[in-house]
Amino acid sequence: MPNASLWSTDDQEINLSCLFGWNVIFCYPMTGSPGFSIPEGWVQIPGAAGCTPQACSYRDNYTELKRNGVGVYGISTQTSEAQKEASNRLRLPYPLLSDTDNSFSSALKLPLLEAGGLKLIKRLTLILKDDVIKKCFYPVFPPDKNVVEVIAWLSENQA
Repeated sequence: MPNASLWSTDDQEINLSCLFGWNVIFCYPMTGSPGFSIPEGWVQIPGAAGCTPQACSYRDNYTELKRNGVGVYGISTQTSEAQKEASNRLRLPYPLLSDTDNSFSSALKLPLLEAGGLKLIKRLTLILKDDVIKKCFYPVFPPDKNVVEVIAWLSENQA
């Protein structure tokens, strides 16, 4: 993992190269927010829609992941304020990390999409053991079933 520190929804700076044990990082373009219009043509962009269902599926399976010693993080290029709103509204038990300057996505050369003048991370999921990427799911479809794939992979590969 690159030496990239990102602000979290619980007001901590998380250095992703310092994560230990098993961790899941799901990257997503953006969650919608009340009063904020999604970019024009959003639903026509392959892989753009579905961020909220994906985040909620990780929320709904968080207890199982934690029971198996797996940390969960969501990353987007949205501001910490937008992520805090989504985290509170959706009652997410795990932190969302803000990559507004694209330091994380640039360091890993992650695929991006542009919509409404915004540079957004395409949906993908990384499974880490300590600071090493062990598995990358890309593309991720359907978004709300990604957590099922992750749990299945972990059950076969987590030792």
